[in-house]
Amino acid sequence: MGERSERWDYLEKLQQRTTALLERVRLALRNNRTKDLLLLTLPYQVAAVVTALIAVGYAALFKQVEAFHLWLYATDPDWIFVVAPVAFLGSWYLVRRLAPMAGGSGIPQLMAAIEVANDKKTDRSWRFLNVRIIIVKVLSSLAMVLGGGAVGREGPTLQIAGSVYRTVHKVLPPFWPKVSRRVMMITGGAAGLSAAFNTPLGGIVFAVEELTRTHIAQFRTAVLTAVILSGMTAQWVLGPYLFLGYPKLEPVGFSFMYKVLVIGLVAGAGGALFCRAALIGDKLRRGLRSVKAQGLFVLGAALGFAVVFKVLGPHTLGSGKMLLEEYLFEPMVDPSLTDIGARFFGSLFSFSAGGAGGIFAPALSSGAAIGGWIGQWFNPSRGELNVLILAGMTAFLTGVSRSPFTSAILVLEMTDRHSVIFQLMYAASIGYVIAMAIDRKSYYERMKERLIARVMPPEPKTSTRSQRQRERFAPKERDDDEENTDLGLG
Repeated sequence: MGERSERWDYLEKLQQRTTALLERVRLALRNNRTKDLLLLTLPYQVAAVVTALIAVGYAALFKQVEAFHLWLYATDPDWIFVVAPVAFLGSWYLVRRLAPMAGGSGIPQLMAAIEVANDKKTDRSWRFLNVRIIIVKVLSSLAMVLGGGAVGREGPTLQIAGSVYRTVHKVLPPFWPKVSRRVMMITGGAAGLSAAFNTPLGGIVFAVEELTRTHIAQFRTAVLTAVILSGMTAQWVLGPYLFLGYPKLEPVGFSFMYKVLVIGLVAGAGGALFCRAALIGDKLRRGLRSVKAQGLFVLGAALGFAVVFKVLGPHTLGSGKMLLEEYLFEPMVDPSLTDIGARFFGSLFSFSAGGAGGIFAPALSSGAAIGGWIGQWFNPSRGELNVLILAGMTAFLTGVSRSPFTSAILVLEMTDRHSVIFQLMYAASIGYVIAMAIDRKSYYERMKERLIARVMPPEPKTSTRSQRQRERFAPKERDDDEENTDLGLG
C-alpha cells in the first residue's frame, strides 16, 4: 500500500511540473518577440526540407541519365555523334526559349541575385531565381548529361535551392514578421551545397566565403538551421553517405609538402585557365546575334565534344565521378595526360554549349587527373598518391572558385580524411595564389557581372570632381540587411 501511495505522489508531482512547464511556454508565446523568432525560423525550416527533397530527386535522376549514356556509348561509341548534338542543342534551346538565366552553373546567378536583392518593389532577384528556373535547370542539365556532357549537378542544385528559398519568402503573408530576402537566398545556397554533397561545413563556409561579405553573426542561426535540416533530410532519404567514400591514405611528413606545392601550382593554374577559356566560349556564343548562328555554334561545340570523346576516351563523359572513383579506389591506377585532356576539353566544350550544368564535380575530376599524373613522377606509394590526387582536386577547385576554405573543407568532408587537412589547405592556398596571378576574378565573379549587366541599367557616371566628392563624403544609407537579427530579421 505504501509503495502504491509513493508512486501516486510521484505521478502527481510529475503532472504538476509538466503543467507548470506548459504554462511557462504559454506565457512565453504571448511575448511578441518570442513569437516573432519562432515565426522567423519557420520559412527557413520549410525551405530547407523542400530543398533537400528536390536535391535528392534531382541527384537520382542525374545518376540514372548518366548511367544510361555510359551504357549507350559503351555499346557503340559512334552513337555520340548523334546523341550529343541533339542533346546539346536541346539543352541550349530549353534555356534560351524558356529561362535564359537557367544556363550554366547556377552559382553566378545565385551570387547576382544576392547582390541585386532588396526588400523593396525594385527588387530584381526574381530574374535569377524562380520556379520556372528550377524546372528548366533540371531539364536542361539532364539533357546535357544525356549527351554525355561533362557537367555536374552541384551548381544547379545551389540555384535551385536559392529559387526555393526565394519562392518561400515570396509566399509569406503580409502579417508575417519581416524576413530578409537576401539572407533567405544566402541560406539557400548553403543548404543547397549541404544537400548536394552531404557537406554541412562546406555549405556554411561557402555561404560566408563566396556568397556574402556580411558578418556571419547576422545570419548564423538561419544558415545553421538550413544546413542541418537539408542535410538530415537528404540523409533520411539516402542514408548516411560520403560523396567519395574513404580513400586509403598514408601519413606524410613535412618533406612531402614540396610535392603538394608542385601540384597546387599546376592544378590552380589549370583551374584559372579553364575558367578564362570557358568565359571566351560563352562570350563567342552570346556575341552571335541570330538564333541560327548560336544554334550552329552549339552544334559545333557538341561535335567538338564528340571528337574529344573518340580521341581521348570515356573519361570525357559525365561529371567525372567515374574518374574520381577509379583514381582513388582502384588498387592499380595509371594516370595519364590523356585523362587531363579529356576532362579539360570535355568540360570546356560542354560549358561553351550554353546549357545548364555545374562546374564543381568537373573541376574536382580535372584536379584529380592533374594530381595523379604529376604525382606518379615522385614514385609514391598508393596511399601517398591519393594524398596528391586530393591536393590536385582542392587546388583546381580553388582555381575555379577562388574559395580556398570552401575547396579544402569540401574535399575533406567528401572523403572523411581529416589526417590530410593541412596538405589540403596548403594546396588550396597555393592554388589560390597562382589563380589570382592569372586572373584577379573568379569565373563565378565574372559571370555574375555579365548577368547583372543584362538586367540592371548602367548607372550614370559622375562627370565632375565636386560630384565625386559629394558622393564620397555623403552619409551612406543603411542597408536593411545590416539590421538583421541573428535569425535574419530585417
